[in-house]
Amino acid sequence: MDPKPLHPESIAAQALGHVDERTRAIIPPIHVSSTYLRDPDNQYRSGRVYARADNPAFDAAEAVIAALEGGHQAMLFSSGMAAATACFQALSPGDHVLAPKVMYWSLRNWLMGFATQWGLQVELIDMHEPAVLRAALKPGRTKLVWVETPANPLWTVTDIEDAARAAHAAGARLAVDSTVATPLLTRPLALGADVVMHAATKYLNGHSDLIAGALVTREDDDYWQTLRRVRAQLGGTLGSFEAWLLQRGLRTLHLRVRAACESAMTIATHFAANHARVAEVLYPGLPGFAGHEVAKRQMQGGFGGMLSIRVRGGSKDGAEGGEAAAIATAANVRLWKRATSLGGTESLIEHRASVEGAGTPAPADLLRLSVGIEHVDDLIADLEQALARARG
Repeated sequence: MDPKPLHPESIAAQALGHVDERTRAIIPPIHVSSTYLRDPDNQYRSGRVYARADNPAFDAAEAVIAALEGGHQAMLFSSGMAAATACFQALSPGDHVLAPKVMYWSLRNWLMGFATQWGLQVELIDMHEPAVLRAALKPGRTKLVWVETPANPLWTVTDIEDAARAAHAAGARLAVDSTVATPLLTRPLALGADVVMHAATKYLNGHSDLIAGALVTREDDDYWQTLRRVRAQLGGTLGSFEAWLLQRGLRTLHLRVRAACESAMTIATHFAANHARVAEVLYPGLPGFAGHEVAKRQMQGGFGGMLSIRVRGGSKDGAEGGEAAAIATAANVRLWKRATSLGGTESLIEHRASVEGAGTPAPADLLRLSVGIEHVDDLIADLEQALARARG
């Protein structure tokens, strides 16, 4: 009788039950060699040639991430950007690609800069609108549809299953940035996606102490092999110690994500309840949120640890007052940290429009919140006092 499949919590906590064959250690060693010995008959029976492509330090984290996503295989990269851009660099100049208007800002800038200069035909659309996606697809020409859900920083939700059907009908692949959802809440491959991307810096590692990215494929096809060549040839690979840190961070993924989801829901509900200083709360878990019904279908066990609040103006009215109040609120927090990133154990607050600059879809009065694992009452109390002091 085949053993019963393990729950994600067990997969993460024990790193698939890894035991080092030579020492019987339950924690993988850190492999630092950059090169590997060739056999006397000129073969490489170890399967290792050079660490840029064949580093055994990657094995544990890649295996865990692939198992959590239900994928065929995973690849680690030096950053989330390296992983994401590889998906486009595996295409050819002239290929048409679709991406959302609301998405991670650095990738958006790369797509509208380097990728278009290189020759990709990049079109940004309202990806969460099924009719818009179908109208934008060019059968035979569109090669990749890129989805980010929930999408930073408005947390727009796209129906992955519907997007996969539309993309495949047009002969395109679907790649999903599932950084915010994590494989504990959403498994895009099971919904029809071809590739999943994670900025592993964020939730997968969860301790704000490394930069990493990961891709997971549904099958070992020509596109996946091209991605392997892109990683090896462009050199966007992770260091051995960072890979070891990542597999360590993955062991507590389920605990951290569960805590962040519960606290984020509590915070969103608190400030959405006709709060005098908050104009709007953006969070997929709120029943009034535009993407809530889709999120309920494809996010199991929570709605993520990310939300945004729009702050009402203080002494000034309108957008200018909201922007000033938002910046002042961030300036007055004590427990929350004013810093860029997300998914760590510590809660972060950021005036996103200041970071993204001209052309950002983030309203000027918006604060992005990454909820950590502190006590939720302390987080709410800190935001309350900061909002009160920002009144002006």
